[in-house]
Amino acid sequence: MIYPKIPLAQSIIEICHAKGIQHIVISPGSRNAPLTIGFTGNPFFTCYSIADERCAAFFALGIAQQIKKPVVVICTSGSAILNFYPAVAEAFYSMIPLVIISADRPRHMVDIGDGQTIRQENVLANHTHFNANLTEQASEENDFLINEAFNKAFSKCGPTHINAPFEEPLYETISVPTVDTMISTLGKVYRNVPFEDIIASTNIWNTARKKLVLIGTLNPNEIDTQVIHHLANDPSVLVMTETTSNVHHPSFLNSIDTIITPFTKEDFKAFRPDIVLTFGGMIVSKRIKAMLRSFPPTHHWHVDRLRAYNTFGILTFHFEANPNDFFNQFLPYTKYIESNYRDEGLKIKSSRIEKHKSYMEKLPFCDFKAFEQIVKEIPENLHLQMGNSSSIRYLQLFEMLPSVHVFCNRGTSGIDGSTSTAIGAALASEKDTVLITGDVSFLYDSNALWNNYIPKNFKIIVINNGGGGIFRILPGHQENDTFHTYFETAHCLTAEHLANMYRFEYSKAANEKDLAVELTSFFKPSEQPKLLEIFTPTYDNDKYLKEYFKQL
Repeated sequence: MIYPKIPLAQSIIEICHAKGIQHIVISPGSRNAPLTIGFTGNPFFTCYSIADERCAAFFALGIAQQIKKPVVVICTSGSAILNFYPAVAEAFYSMIPLVIISADRPRHMVDIGDGQTIRQENVLANHTHFNANLTEQASEENDFLINEAFNKAFSKCGPTHINAPFEEPLYETISVPTVDTMISTLGKVYRNVPFEDIIASTNIWNTARKKLVLIGTLNPNEIDTQVIHHLANDPSVLVMTETTSNVHHPSFLNSIDTIITPFTKEDFKAFRPDIVLTFGGMIVSKRIKAMLRSFPPTHHWHVDRLRAYNTFGILTFHFEANPNDFFNQFLPYTKYIESNYRDEGLKIKSSRIEKHKSYMEKLPFCDFKAFEQIVKEIPENLHLQMGNSSSIRYLQLFEMLPSVHVFCNRGTSGIDGSTSTAIGAALASEKDTVLITGDVSFLYDSNALWNNYIPKNFKIIVINNGGGGIFRILPGHQENDTFHTYFETAHCLTAEHLANMYRFEYSKAANEKDLAVELTSFFKPSEQPKLLEIFTPTYDNDKYLKEYFKQL
């Protein structure tokens, strides 16, 4: 093996090895050469070279999303670290472990007018769980900081930052390490809910006749089947899920906006639960958040071992536990009580399904219709990555096969990085993966395709409606130059030349008939990645979606 001569770099690499961190994403540069030499010279590590730092960080996030372990991202000194920030913020709010390692110039070189030098220490502090500002020489103090950065990424399920100053020469190597590195243990991460909290909460639960369980973003298979069946069979419990929750049952209400958008004030009052129990990550539906803020329950309980956002302004208790562990503790002490709350919800669901079918049968070709066609053709066991804004919201309006696993960067809900994340996730999962994204999001992250690690079973569907279609749905839409230029970002670009440059098999459709033909072949295996571009009418999509909710 080859080791960098610089002792500090040796310490970082050795601690990373000891913690079992295998995946190392490197954005090329000079100041980070000691780390690059050390990581690539050790066969334990799997290294990736991605030039665009923003893409590199989201690519690493996609890997970490799938393996559920920290992934290291390395950059050179100067402004390079700043390009990691969007992915760092996403990792922070999506609770995905990343360890950012930025090479730096020595401290005495900062703010003296030297090139590629900025104030790198703590530059990511607002969205990291720990910041290790190292000194140039290997030391026990540095080892403690490096260990703590990795430990916090594990225990807090989020990003940490190691800033490592290196003095020239940077490229010298040795065959035997010269440091004796200190390694610390991770410590206990999980704990059970105190028994007295379980008993106190079940006393309230067992007398409430209207209990709403709202499930946000989850990884697939996080909740035991017996827990799902227990909740589904309780007549006083109504479970609402989102597509990103990856939880399925015929008695659950999966399309929240379809259910509650037509509600009158009286409907909201009748639907208001006594208890809302939430778990999982960020909620997509703005309507359910608005409802619970306007018609608050008596109790809001959140289950998460680390965080409890007061999303509705009514949080009354936080169970600091893994949701599945919590339910296995909690449910044995609960009992079913007489109630029509679940059945009333299921009646509403049945009515909405019929109206949904009726509306879709007569709907002309548009974004909404394209999504209906796509969802019908999605095969079993697909790994589905979603872009933000319109894409994830449209998908919420359809039933998804339980074997299809859905992921989306909902931590910050930004359009940046969706493609890079999807590629990293596809590589790590080794599953057939499809990204469905909008044209603006795709173009914004087009450097994601500048990537030598794209699996041949990776596919992209781009919904191209000529701009940011989400802004036509939101309040404030006006047909004028300001709206078209500064909100919608209207354009006449396509993905065809990008697909050809990056060796994607390209196809396109602009109507229902052509899309049906293209989808038939799109999901079949191929020897290269695929990109299907669907052109939809710019000026009608918002009208059809708004009319859909009226028809409900």
